[in-house]
Amino acid sequence: MSDQIDAEPDPLKGFQLAKPAYAEACRRGIPFSMLPAEYGGGGLSNVDFVIAAEEIQAVDPGFGTTVLVNGLGLMPVWYYGTEEQKKRFIGSATADESGEFLVGYAASEPPGTPGGTANFDAPAIDGAGMHVTARLDGDEYVINGRKYWPCNVGGWDNKGANLNLVVVRTGSESGGTAGLSAIMVERGTPGITYRSISTSAQRSAPNCEIVFEDARVPASNLIEGTKGNGDLVINRNFAWSGPVAGIGAVAVARSAYEDALRWAKTYTGGGPKPIIHYQYPGYVLGDVATKIEAARYFCWKSAHYLDQHGYHGEMLGAMCKVHCTEMLFDCVYKCMQVVGVNSVDKKQRFDRYLREAALLPLYDAGNFGMQRRRVHGVMVDEGFNPRAFMDDEPVDFTKDMEGIDTIPGPKTDEPTIPSPQTAEPFAVR
Repeated sequence: MSDQIDAEPDPLKGFQLAKPAYAEACRRGIPFSMLPAEYGGGGLSNVDFVIAAEEIQAVDPGFGTTVLVNGLGLMPVWYYGTEEQKKRFIGSATADESGEFLVGYAASEPPGTPGGTANFDAPAIDGAGMHVTARLDGDEYVINGRKYWPCNVGGWDNKGANLNLVVVRTGSESGGTAGLSAIMVERGTPGITYRSISTSAQRSAPNCEIVFEDARVPASNLIEGTKGNGDLVINRNFAWSGPVAGIGAVAVARSAYEDALRWAKTYTGGGPKPIIHYQYPGYVLGDVATKIEAARYFCWKSAHYLDQHGYHGEMLGAMCKVHCTEMLFDCVYKCMQVVGVNSVDKKQRFDRYLREAALLPLYDAGNFGMQRRRVHGVMVDEGFNPRAFMDDEPVDFTKDMEGIDTIPGPKTDEPTIPSPQTAEPFAVR
């Protein structure tokens, strides 16, 4: 089924092929296993969740992303919501018995001047980065703007996920990180359209463009503690997902390694014995195995750190995601070198591994522009302890650490350059 989804040219039809597997996952409690038991979730620790995520993503990393995004959409409700919001939103997800309940997380937007999602925390004017606005009108927020790349948000039919956590600009006069908040948008809200994006990898994870046109959402759907702190929601979310994306890289590398090892143990190339008995294949695959093991333990360490420190690990989560996903590409290509030209034959699946390896460093907050920026921002702080992770000490992440290497926008008396109408959106989720 995974290969059938990958080969389906229509991204929505491909995602719909995963519906039976998702229903079975729901029956086993997987999609909301990361949420606290007191609100009906599975109550898994981050370490437990990462261990389970490796097994899922070794089969299909896109399916693992679909599960992960349920957490990205609901974890901020647990962190920052009122008790009523936790029961209403988390409880509705965990109590659902349809086997179809999906939660989306919408932060990413198309590029602009000076915006674009990766520049959301630039210390700039004119609403740098996030341009989707939510204007309070009585007891409702009126949302306008466009998101590009968010996962799960279209649901199974591109009419909306059951719940979508959307990062919006509630302070329309503010730029950069100021005035950002997170609001929950429910399925069936008028004024919203969804369009599938056809991606080159993780095709079982549905990405969409969303257009908001005077969409009205109850003011009570604004997650209480996120008002003016949407920037911290983004950074904390991607800290949590860092080791999950990292273990996804481990899972894909593991699959490529096991396929290459199986090949090397049976393929002779016309020689007297399988090529595993020769130095080059043996040494190369040994190096690959070593990198996979090291990356796996980094993911476990990062997950454990999150468990120990209230789900805060903004710097370590970023380090883990960068290291593991960039390890992946090297491992996959080395496996292809061992298999040789036969790795180009699609029946060997290495083309799939290569596409997944190219994607992982770019998604879930790109390694350049978002992940490394977070590491840089913490590291430059005067109070940073370079041995904190070694000693399992907390490392705070504050607004002062954002925007460390972004380019400020123009001053109010400087002209701006219109955005090209044909510009392609950033490949960032």
